[in-house]
Amino acid sequence: MSMNVGPSGGGEPDVVVEMNTTPLIDVMLVLLIMLIITIPIQMHAVKMDLPVGNPPPPPVPPPVVHIVVDFDGTISWDGTTVADENSLVAQLSAIGKQSEDAQPEIHLEPNKLATYGVVAHVMSDAQRLGVKKLGVVGGY
Repeated sequence: MSMNVGPSGGGEPDVVVEMNTTPLIDVMLVLLIMLIITIPIQMHAVKMDLPVGNPPPPPVPPPVVHIVVDFDGTISWDGTTVADENSLVAQLSAIGKQSEDAQPEIHLEPNKLATYGVVAHVMSDAQRLGVKKLGVVGGY
């Protein structure tokens, strides 16, 4: 910053009658910063077509069939032990013959000690017989 100093003599310095522009520059900088910040916010507009009217009722969840494969290879269908391979195939084929929308969800719950072969065999039977909604649920 500089200072106006009067003549280099020993007299009184002259009074400077000029407008102080420092507050004006500060206000202008603040306004410029506010303008820079708010312009991008106004430019980012998302146009959405919202649905009109009442929403449709939620769909009815499909029934769930639990197939549990125990550690010793025992297979149970909704808590009932499956006697043999043929009865499991018969139950899976009955589900596979239904339309895809009408099929129940099958939750396959293998025990953590169950052998991979038994679980893979149940999954391959289900796929071969046309079951579309098969999920593996964490073992107990």
